[in-house]
Amino acid sequence: MEQANTISGQDLREMFAAATNWLEKSASDIDALNVFPVPDGDCGTNMLLTMRSTIEEADRVHDRDVSAVAQAMASGALMGARGNSGVILSQFWRGLSQGLAEKETFNGSDLANALLQASTMAYKGLSNPVEGTILTVIKDAAAAAQAQAASGSDDPVSVMEAAVDAASESVANTPSLLAVLKEAGVVDAGGQGLYTILEGALRYLRGEAEQMQFRKPQMIVSNIPLTPLAITAPERLAVDEIPFGYCTEFMLKGKDLELDQLRKKLAKKGESLIVVGDDAMIRVHIHTLDPGNVIHYATSLGTTHNVSIRNMDEQRLEFLEMQRGRAPAVDTAIIAIVAGAGLTEVFKSLGVAAIVPGGQTMNPSTKDLLQAVEAVASDKVIILPNNKNIVLTANQIQSLTAKTVKVVPTETIPQGVAALLAFDYEAEMERNTQLMEKAKSAVRSIEVTRAVRSTQLNGLKIKKKQAIGLLDGKLVMAANKNTSVLNEMFAVLNLDQAEVITIYYGADTEEAEAQQVNANISEKHPNLQVEVVKGGQPHYNYIISIE
Repeated sequence: MEQANTISGQDLREMFAAATNWLEKSASDIDALNVFPVPDGDCGTNMLLTMRSTIEEADRVHDRDVSAVAQAMASGALMGARGNSGVILSQFWRGLSQGLAEKETFNGSDLANALLQASTMAYKGLSNPVEGTILTVIKDAAAAAQAQAASGSDDPVSVMEAAVDAASESVANTPSLLAVLKEAGVVDAGGQGLYTILEGALRYLRGEAEQMQFRKPQMIVSNIPLTPLAITAPERLAVDEIPFGYCTEFMLKGKDLELDQLRKKLAKKGESLIVVGDDAMIRVHIHTLDPGNVIHYATSLGTTHNVSIRNMDEQRLEFLEMQRGRAPAVDTAIIAIVAGAGLTEVFKSLGVAAIVPGGQTMNPSTKDLLQAVEAVASDKVIILPNNKNIVLTANQIQSLTAKTVKVVPTETIPQGVAALLAFDYEAEMERNTQLMEKAKSAVRSIEVTRAVRSTQLNGLKIKKKQAIGLLDGKLVMAANKNTSVLNEMFAVLNLDQAEVITIYYGADTEEAEAQQVNANISEKHPNLQVEVVKGGQPHYNYIISIE
């Protein structure tokens, strides 16, 4: 279309019809971003189906007024909403239609205000809105549109350009706001979908409808470094005892329906709840273990339509199979046993293919390790036990799989890190095993924990709950304070020969104490490189690597 300062109802319909076709070109790419443990449908496909319903309803309207078309689009979006992303998108349209109410046409300022209303409505639809998702992208796009309009521009194209640019930046930033995205190595799928829709509308407004036929939407890349995708073996109890349940969606129709009352009642029946609509028609999305109970309650209030119930446990199995197919092939995959969020991040950043949660007092079973071995995308696997009590279990795996498995018998976290740093991606598996075993032997490991009982060992009289220090797994020190144990152990060791010390603090240790340990070492040994990392490991206040 030719650029104009005002947009008609027909233009509104046509620009988002073009945006829907634009979204269709990248729906499968957006689906591929949906790499969470339980895929709640396919985000790109769900948004596409929601947009198709939006446009189909708009096509039934003969009124050329913007308000009538926008209201029809909101109704179509609500009726056709699929999945989390689709329901949130329907809220976007509801807010947009309210912002364009009673308007024959709209200009740039009107568009900015409508986008702000769309953002507000999208947030209202969720009981627990999460940043780093499509919600954030909507909010950032609306804020940019407002700023552009406030600068004196009433041109819809310039306002939409500002919104699209902000949406792009917001999508790229989603991994900074949501840890699961950073861990998975992707941007938010819903945010990418919204950006694609807005970009398609903008291209139409610029008069690029013909060129759009021969191009494909841009997939946004994160603006922060992402760690490699790692398949993390789940906790045993989570796998064996906690089902994911059913993704349940339906439309509820009736008279004098109360959204807040329905939302409050359903909040006790499941998770990921979204309740949107009005007093005559409500769209519900919920993850629940008992969908029958949810539907039974809903039918007591009105009639249910378009009911969809999907088994998320089956989806999860399908997802895992899909991920194995997507995972990049590597010559040799490394599996590490690690406990603690900070230590997990350290190992992932060093390139491990899978993390099995475990360590002291939490030894994984042979089955846990075997499942991780079978899940990685390589026929050659190196296991780092990182605990002496796990080495024998790891050694059992080779006899249970057709894959080639080597165990580098690391007994501490520092040994595991040293082994990873020695890994050569261009070397053969046998050579890497030799390099890693040599590297693990060159590092000293200090561990500080609390005694669980009074005892006498290695010439030490130890009281219950007293701080104790282990050097390379051997108990060598006891004192009343963690810092006292460390100071005595550092005094015994010849730190003048060391080059790097890494302090991983966990259990109930405060960062301030760990930083004081750092300061004490640096004061006495100014040439040493000292790094402090929040390991988050249970039971052990400190795990320290000396190289």
